[in-house]
Amino acid sequence: MLLDLYPRILTPPKTSFFLFGPRGTGKSTWVSRLGLARATVDLLDEALYQRLIADPALFGERLATLERGAWVLVDEIQRLPQLLNEVHRLIEARRLRFILTGSSARKLRHSGVNLLAGRALVREMHPLLPEEMGEDFDLAAALRHGTLALVAAAEAAERDDRLVAYVQTYLKEEIKAEALVRNLPGFTRFLPIAALCHAQVLNVSSLARDAGVQRTTVRGFLDVLEDTLFVFRLPAYEAKLRVRERKHPKLYWVDPGIVRAAKGHVGPVGEEERGALFEGWVAQTLRAYRSYRRAFDEMYYWSPLEARGLEVDFLVRAGKQLVAIEAKASSRLRDDHLRGLRAIAGGPAVVRRLFVHLGGDRRRTPDGIEVLPALEFAELLATGKLF
Repeated sequence: MLLDLYPRILTPPKTSFFLFGPRGTGKSTWVSRLGLARATVDLLDEALYQRLIADPALFGERLATLERGAWVLVDEIQRLPQLLNEVHRLIEARRLRFILTGSSARKLRHSGVNLLAGRALVREMHPLLPEEMGEDFDLAAALRHGTLALVAAAEAAERDDRLVAYVQTYLKEEIKAEALVRNLPGFTRFLPIAALCHAQVLNVSSLARDAGVQRTTVRGFLDVLEDTLFVFRLPAYEAKLRVRERKHPKLYWVDPGIVRAAKGHVGPVGEEERGALFEGWVAQTLRAYRSYRRAFDEMYYWSPLEARGLEVDFLVRAGKQLVAIEAKASSRLRDDHLRGLRAIAGGPAVVRRLFVHLGGDRRRTPDGIEVLPALEFAELLATGKLF
């Protein structure tokens, strides 16, 4: 299926908004399909970018003939954060409405801008969901190549190469060209090591040792990965839910294809990586529905210090209610898979416990745990029936 035929479930606001997401998620395609923009300022156009650096006033001149209330698309706004002063003026003076896309909020924040002081909403674009891909979605293919729109649009035989090129482009254009890190060789060594930490509790000391850089440098590198929207950190649940909880976050990459390319893995998915890839896919699917549909308020993992090896992958909160979710890349349920879900059952706010897996088994255990195939879990989120 052609990329522009996939319907996205993101609903555009009626006022100015930032649209953030990793490169290749389909932000520009989605905005183009909306048909709102009467003018476009593409900051990836190097000639235009250089002219605007030399004379930012040209930005306003390009939009001078637009009627009040017209929409303007500014692509890759993080490349020139000072334009936001002019955007602010045009919103106030002429009521122009802006769609400001970007693959990083890092330079905006580090430049001291305030994201227009609330005059523009913030939205996110994520890799494609099963709901958006419909019959084209294949979970095995998603775990191998991910669901970045850029990759999904390629022929199957070209997706490995496209992912490798994607990571190389990230290092060249996002990291080197934008000077996001001072130690580029160190970051290049760090990247595949961080990819090996996908779906694991962060150990900064171990990362620093393996990459041959300082702990403080690793912390900065992790911030860069998060600010460029490649990864997110999942905090531990800290309320007193029966026992004391662990404090270190877990690290997740936003897409299975990206994390595999970052660690140099192409070809079929190996058994040793399937579990982390599947857990990461569940994490990102949850995160996308929180962003698009406000499916819940917060997301954590749970792992008490007093019980080594005991964990629940995800604990999502809506109001005062909690749903516990365990994800396993297994087609057969084993009793030990349910240890964490059984341990958390006594929490007064836990209203539902789900075991999500790669098999076809769908049932409820005698103690109330719901066993769901992965795609049925995705449908649960799509229909808003998690709580």
